Amino acid sequence: MTEDQQKVVDFITGRSKTKFYFNDFLEVFPGRGPREVKKVLTGMVQEEILEFWSSGSTTMYGLKGAGKQGAAEGEV
Repeated sequence: MTEDQQKVVDFITGRSKTKFYFNDFLEVFPGRGPREVKKVLTGMVQEEILEFWSSGSTTMYGLKGAGKQGAAEGEV
């Protein structure tokens, strides 16, 4: 796991909620642009560290296997 990925995991595990908006992660990387942060998060989704969660109108990120999952919501 890279240093950036560890920062994201630490940020998530240090909070009581399990799903986060993209903008929440901008505070993890002050001084970096949204494009750089998006690359970190996308890489983590591809490596199956994070997963997307969508309500239909918004997309959030969460640790894979943590919190309310799609299967629990009747999705397949």
